[in-house]
Amino acid sequence: MKQLLELLENNARLSNSELAVMLGITENEVEKMIAEYRQSGVISGYRTVIDWEKVDDSYITAQIQLKVTPSEGEGFEETARRIMQFDEVKSVYLMSGSYDIAVTVAGKSFKDVAMFVAERLSPMESITSTATCFVLRKYKEEGIPVCFKEIDERGITSL
Repeated sequence: MKQLLELLENNARLSNSELAVMLGITENEVEKMIAEYRQSGVISGYRTVIDWEKVDDSYITAQIQLKVTPSEGEGFEETARRIMQFDEVKSVYLMSGSYDIAVTVAGKSFKDVAMFVAERLSPMESITSTATCFVLRKYKEEGIPVCFKEIDERGITSL
């Protein structure tokens, strides 16, 4: 049931009883569906979206664009698998367009991220070029606004 997945994606903290009421089904049905989604890999995990900049001012995020020579038989998979192993790496995507793989990394400083690119990514045989874009400010993360205070629109009227 797609609606269950959408509810969980928007708020993974909803209890099975809350989900059951929202979906008009029993708690046992919700529990069974979630178990099936987890077992099949549809639900990969649960996470909290944290604005780390509010916690630690020495936290930096960067988007790194990679041009990659695909390996015979494996394509881009081998390179992506190797990149995923680094602790600094938060996400890895195969892309269409002017580059092949997009990597999101986090570090304590611009220098940390730059050295990660220079010492760990660039030397990989399959990577032919990199372009690093530092995130200066996050406005929305995983569909959740992280920069602006929520506006209470109950008192706002429009004509």
